[in-house]
Amino acid sequence: MNDDIFYSVALTLIPKVGAVTARNLMSYCGGARAVFEATEKELKNIPGIGAQLAHNIRNSDALFLAERELDFIEAHGIRVLFYTDPAYPQRLKHLPDSPPLLYYKGNADLNVRRTVAIVGTRRPSPQGVHLCEEIVENLLPYGVSIISGLAFGIDIAAHRACLAHSIPTIGCVAHGLQRIYPVQHTNAALEMIENGGLLSEYPSQTAPDRERFPMRNRIIAGLCDALIVVETQRQGGSMISAKMANDYHRDVFAVPGRIRDKSSEGCNLLIKSHRANLMEGVNDLAYVMRWEKSDAQNGVQRELFPDLDPKEEAVVELLKQQDLLPVDQISVSLQQNNSELAALLLGLEFKGIVRTLPGKRYTLV
Repeated sequence: MNDDIFYSVALTLIPKVGAVTARNLMSYCGGARAVFEATEKELKNIPGIGAQLAHNIRNSDALFLAERELDFIEAHGIRVLFYTDPAYPQRLKHLPDSPPLLYYKGNADLNVRRTVAIVGTRRPSPQGVHLCEEIVENLLPYGVSIISGLAFGIDIAAHRACLAHSIPTIGCVAHGLQRIYPVQHTNAALEMIENGGLLSEYPSQTAPDRERFPMRNRIIAGLCDALIVVETQRQGGSMISAKMANDYHRDVFAVPGRIRDKSSEGCNLLIKSHRANLMEGVNDLAYVMRWEKSDAQNGVQRELFPDLDPKEEAVVELLKQQDLLPVDQISVSLQQNNSELAALLLGLEFKGIVRTLPGKRYTLV
């Protein structure tokens, strides 16, 4: 492991240093290593740090803990993805509360063109499990990766259906990768590493404490283009994931259920309050997302663009990678100012290459 990774891991192990603070420190100091080389006086002068946190940074056991963490990482084939790493999930990168560092064990690309999250109750009905399995199978022609949380119920049903149909599937967990929780899902998790992966923001020894699961849900919501809720009550992790997906401007879908059925109250509420699209089948999702099966099976029409200048090509290449992006994320990724980017996007629309969707989001035609 190189020094950059070592100091990046150490930075996230400092008490009270979360996602926003880590980025703030990196920005002012010029890198993770520079944070540890800064004096306490220099640190406390950084906006938002203050004397107590500056003292914690200079006197924490983070460097010692990072050495131990890197030993575990190297022994178990785990990848460390800091937010400056090109392999870090680009869908997460520009979210305000995204984790600065992720631990990943698996083979699936975290920046594939299409991603779908499937969440739901831990106690689904047989019909709910069947619907989940049917949704996964019918997503196969669209070339997606499927994300869930490895929990009991709908989560594990989605993962297992992906394994049955050789669809890449990512399990976002609320603990370190030293363990599998729940332990009953160990065999499925090991299979997922071969055709998908396990993803966590927590160092290896972190226990699956209750407060970490809502934090995990923001990663599920941020990683997806579309989030599907299959059976949920009015409160719980699935409703948190749906709210976060809405906050991140992701498309949310809910499978409706019978009125007065507790396990469908959350889905029905999401639809009724216009926080989710009604979903009776994958065709509903494909219609809203403007996805065509032929797009997943071959990319021929996407290669038939007319001659573009380098800046236009950069926009097209970015949309090829992520399919649907808000204008502010395009601006940050390409480092284009708003007026110049607006002109580029308008020109590409006139050429019939991109189209705009509600919420100032853009996709290739």
